[in-house]
Amino acid sequence: MLVLAVTAFSVAWWLGLYLAGRDPADPAMRRAGLGLVSYALALALAPFDGSVVDALGYVFAGLPALIWTGVLLALLPDGAPWRAPAERVWRWAVLPLGVAELAAAAVVGGGWEPLTAVLVLLPLAAALWLVLRARTAPFELRQGVVVLATLLFGLGAVVVLVPLGWVPDGVVLTAVGIDLVVLGVVVAMTNALEAGEALGADLRRSAVGALLAAVVFGGQVGLVALASGSSDALRALAFGVVGAAIAVVTLASAVQAAVDRLAFAGAPELRESRAELRDASDALPRRDERHHLDDLDDDAFARLVRDALRNYGDLGKLVSSPLLALPAVDARLAGTGRDGHALDRATELKALLLESIERLRPRDAEFGTSEEWRHFNALYFPYVAGIRPYRRQPDLSGLDDTSRRAFDWLRRYVPERTLYNWQNAAARIVAHDLRTRSG
Repeated sequence: MLVLAVTAFSVAWWLGLYLAGRDPADPAMRRAGLGLVSYALALALAPFDGSVVDALGYVFAGLPALIWTGVLLALLPDGAPWRAPAERVWRWAVLPLGVAELAAAAVVGGGWEPLTAVLVLLPLAAALWLVLRARTAPFELRQGVVVLATLLFGLGAVVVLVPLGWVPDGVVLTAVGIDLVVLGVVVAMTNALEAGEALGADLRRSAVGALLAAVVFGGQVGLVALASGSSDALRALAFGVVGAAIAVVTLASAVQAAVDRLAFAGAPELRESRAELRDASDALPRRDERHHLDDLDDDAFARLVRDALRNYGDLGKLVSSPLLALPAVDARLAGTGRDGHALDRATELKALLLESIERLRPRDAEFGTSEEWRHFNALYFPYVAGIRPYRRQPDLSGLDDTSRRAFDWLRRYVPERTLYNWQNAAARIVAHDLRTRSG
């Protein structure tokens, strides 16, 4: 039983960390990962007895339903009218009140459990309804899988939140876990398709690394358990060792970045160079060599350009962009005589993006705030100059006078949503320019 429990925990724990770490900027990926991590903790607590452990296990088992509500909202199209208000309601009301209700039900039990099931699953049903309203026609396979898996997950969550004893707890936890894994993989596939990236090779590399870590480190604890008999201490050690080993392997880049911050605290350039190489190494398995830019419509191509602009300051992350296959990149490389290594192509793509952004700059002044300046300002200063006007404690060190003026203007007079809309419009202009030069 310990082997099965650790195996189920390992799968949920690894996939949760993988999803959260693959694209932390994507709220759907981040939330799906957090939901799986929460469920993994519930699986880890299941073999233990005790009132406190049971209460924590109940909360962790019910939390994925609240989190998955946020995942469904994040999967809504950007232009969906109900997305922004629904996000605010979920973040500031549904999530905190739902956690409080789960904690109260875990302590009191009894009559609180049916009420908890209603309060936790009602927002999930509302989010699913919004997804169905925003569906495309014809109904896509991914959308169908999300809807079906969410329905099955909701049924399983009812049994978890209102335990009636009709079905063994192990069967219920396994069924709900399978639904969460399916949902997590669908979210990862959607993220990869929208970014024009490959998923299989990167997912396989991460899974093999996690499996080896779990077998090598968990196997040693298992041998001790076979020799001396299982106990609560050994069970806790097994989950702790396997969980730590999988986390270190799955989040290797983040761990190395933390070590670099400590080891090279006085050498920021060295840290940045190492981070760039790590990002490039992580991005290589995500490159989709079969991606054909000519087959993309204008909306899909503009979305790729928008993603590349977001990663403008991170050469390592540009390595996975399908835009590396632009003929204009090939032409620039041919002129330099380089062999077309991924980092070389990313460098040339970055130069192309800058050229297209500079074409948006009006020629009458160094900086302006009139209507004709908005597209240039929306792209150049946040992405090229690197200013972050909406952070609570922005870092203004290293900015020149023009960038400081742009920062002050954006912060004072341009709402964040307005800047987002300007960036989308400007990205379409840049996309048209890139396609024209590559045609």
